[in-house]
Amino acid sequence: MFNYLVPNLFSNTALYIVLPIIGLAVGAAAALLLYMLVTKNKIGNVRKSANKLVEDAVEEAKLKRKEVFRETESEIEKKKSEFERQRADFEREMKDKRSELQRSEQRVYSKEDLLNKKEEALDKKIEGIEQTKARLSEREEEIKKIKAEAEAVHSQMIVEVEKAAAMTREEAKAKLMEAIEEEAKIDAAKFVREAEATAKEEADKKAREIVAQAVQRCAVDHSSEITVSVVSLPSEEMKGRIIGREGRNIRALETATGVDLIIDDTPEAVVLSAFDPIRREIARITLEKLISDGRIHPARIEEMVEKTRKELDVKVKELGESAMFDAGVFGLHADLIKLLGRLQYRTSYGQNVLKHSLEVSHLAGLMATELGADVNICKRAGLLHDIGKAIDHEVEGTHVSIGADLAKKYKENKEIVHCIAAHHNDVDPETVEAVIVQCADAISGARPGARRESLDNYVKRLEKLESIANGFKGVEKSYAIQAGREVRILVKPEIIKDEATLFLAKDIAAKIEQEMEYPGQIKVNVIRETRSVEYAK
Repeated sequence: MFNYLVPNLFSNTALYIVLPIIGLAVGAAAALLLYMLVTKNKIGNVRKSANKLVEDAVEEAKLKRKEVFRETESEIEKKKSEFERQRADFEREMKDKRSELQRSEQRVYSKEDLLNKKEEALDKKIEGIEQTKARLSEREEEIKKIKAEAEAVHSQMIVEVEKAAAMTREEAKAKLMEAIEEEAKIDAAKFVREAEATAKEEADKKAREIVAQAVQRCAVDHSSEITVSVVSLPSEEMKGRIIGREGRNIRALETATGVDLIIDDTPEAVVLSAFDPIRREIARITLEKLISDGRIHPARIEEMVEKTRKELDVKVKELGESAMFDAGVFGLHADLIKLLGRLQYRTSYGQNVLKHSLEVSHLAGLMATELGADVNICKRAGLLHDIGKAIDHEVEGTHVSIGADLAKKYKENKEIVHCIAAHHNDVDPETVEAVIVQCADAISGARPGARRESLDNYVKRLEKLESIANGFKGVEKSYAIQAGREVRILVKPEIIKDEATLFLAKDIAAKIEQEMEYPGQIKVNVIRETRSVEYAK
């Protein structure tokens, strides 16, 4: 049968189908066996790697534990040594305190002994005083008896003297009083002169010390300024552009700023003139910006003026805040700070008013410290004393009254308002602080170079000084010298006696104070001399 089937099987097409299937089965079995061998090998390698990692981790953990133990032991040793050191310091401190306590107890015992001794001595003195008192009572009785006898003798002598002099007691007293009064006037004038010289010397010395210290410690700069501004031009051609066609540019700039532009023959310069320093500053900054920008026409001018005005408002506030901090004055109202900043662009006799106010604040504070016055009030009042000058071009009244009204408006206290109102004697100063602010204002204005005055005002002041002195009886000639700081007066010796020169000098000084305004002080020097002239022939 086999012999039958095999030839038939291989002879049929099925032979070509069975053989590949058998081959595939054998290949798959071989591949599966190979895969199982490879997988087993990989699993073994992975297990070895895992065991190695576990062993390494165990070793690292052991090393970490040893390191932690060592660090812990070191920290314990440090803490222990620190504790020992603190305990030693504490024991040493306690020992010092015990020693100090023992010394204190010893001093107390010594003082108790001393007090006991003083008490015994005081008891002895009291006993001596009682004995002295008894003796004084006895002597008082004796003095009363002697006084009664002396009065009786005195009455008898008066009667005898009246008979001898042929005048009554009242008549003699009247004549004696006349002689004494004349002599007293001369002595009084001499005494007043000496006392005044001594007091003036001491007061001047102390005042000079205080003022010198204040001035030396005050480092505020001062400089003379003018009421016009000059803007430099890059070229002469720029003048024509500023004027514009038919003058429209210059008219627009003058209208927008309220400032007069003076364009003359001065090379490469334009002069700005205005009574209001804020307007003049706005015009100056605007013109400089227009020159730098190059576009100059009415619309651009109006735009630039408005922009500059806003920038200057911010700058004015910053200047006020800076001045407030420099003076060490705080808590001012925001509007007062702005007004304070406006003083940067205000001048008085060529002196910058903001710098002058700062200087007065520093000087007043330093003098108040020396004299024991209220430093805060003096510094605050000194900073605000000329605040009225910020708006005196816009409001009617003197800068003193305007400043006092502003201080009241913005809730400054009464002392500050009074100092502002009294700094030019518009009202009489009633506090030490008001007088200090007056003095600081005078010192700041009288410093060499701080202020300047016109020639006409200078000449008028000298003439006024001489006319006041010449108006007094007995004055022969008078001369204003040292730039009006001294007036020298020659008197007629046959009319004015030596003793009267003192009173004449006082009267002239009082009239100068009453009728004139001036910085600093004026020395009144009265001179009396008698000359005898004879010619030898």
